[in-house]
Amino acid sequence: MDKIKMKTPLVEMDGDEMTRVIWKMIKDILLTPYIDLKTEYYDLGLKHRDETNDQITIDAAEATKKYGVAVKCATITPNAARMKEYNLHKMWKSPNGTIRAILDGTVFRAPILVKGITPYIPTWKKPITIARHAYGDLYKNVEMTVPAGSKAELVVTDKDGKEKRQTIHEFKDSGVIQGQHNLDPSITSFAHACFNYALTTKQDLWFASKDTISKIYDHRFKDIFQEIYEKEYAKKFQAAGITYFYTLIDDAVARVIRSQGGYIWACKNYDGDVMSDMIATAFGSLAMMTSVLVSPTGVYEYEAAHGTVQRHYYKYLKGETTSTNSVATLFAWTGALKKRGELDHLPSLTEFGSKLEKAAIQTIEDGVMTGDMYQLSTLKKKRKVDTETFLKEINVRLQTLL
Repeated sequence: MDKIKMKTPLVEMDGDEMTRVIWKMIKDILLTPYIDLKTEYYDLGLKHRDETNDQITIDAAEATKKYGVAVKCATITPNAARMKEYNLHKMWKSPNGTIRAILDGTVFRAPILVKGITPYIPTWKKPITIARHAYGDLYKNVEMTVPAGSKAELVVTDKDGKEKRQTIHEFKDSGVIQGQHNLDPSITSFAHACFNYALTTKQDLWFASKDTISKIYDHRFKDIFQEIYEKEYAKKFQAAGITYFYTLIDDAVARVIRSQGGYIWACKNYDGDVMSDMIATAFGSLAMMTSVLVSPTGVYEYEAAHGTVQRHYYKYLKGETTSTNSVATLFAWTGALKKRGELDHLPSLTEFGSKLEKAAIQTIEDGVMTGDMYQLSTLKKKRKVDTETFLKEINVRLQTLL
């Protein structure tokens, strides 16, 4: 068959460690044999981010704005140990956080369900989608250590120089302090993204925070969501037969555990980070999770929702065989290709992405899987294969579907 032609490039953001290895395997085995792949490439590997003072991350985000669709490999967010390991100039911030702040998007994450993998919560019959606000809070914090005997104040100076002060704490002992913020326009964008995604997917929408304790900060989220819902979406939700409601996050956790799934759970930034990992693990694996950042201007960035699989990478460097699950990384590519095909009116590209996803799921359901799935699968006939063999097995089924 002739290779599928692309009109507009994808923004391709390469990453780190084992996922970087898998990234190339996916392209070589499953993409370039079938697609005349057109991308604008950015190397977001930690060494290159350090060499460019992280400008490469900013450039990649700006390119995503330009072209509308990006696909991103998992990347390292350095800690003290990574600083030493990579001899970094600086402990760079999360590239995901930088990109999300520039795009002002909302991250939607949902598990990929396959036969033979039973969720740890037996009542869950349908996927639960986490909608994570992707700006501010802990990820834009300012923090410092505080010596004993200090007084910490929250000070806001308006444009006319007038100050508002509030005592945070008088420190008899040493401690730490942290400042967080958010923006009304970003919360508004978050709300619109959630309501529109719910309407598109025909799913109920929940939003949860802790407004009983955070009576100004979290309550702001609650109020903005409610105002926008009543003004613009209530009638649309009613016509679509779906619902929206707000609840405290601790109540939401109880509801989620007792539910059957099949809805969108909208969370603030940190809550969404933690709860998406919880949902992924309870459904089976972090490597079986789709993740897409959707901006209010209609820009899409698809990514794997897990880390760089450091332990497997060290084994790979020693020449040892690894059995690393590549499904989330593969679905980042398929999601981006399907969206690119949709936006560019290329049904052949969209269809290819869908068939590649089907081939991946079929491979696992045929009993061929990597080590993490092998441990979880209840299929009677199953076999564990290495990283590359798994992708080649997907390719066999893809060729049949094509």
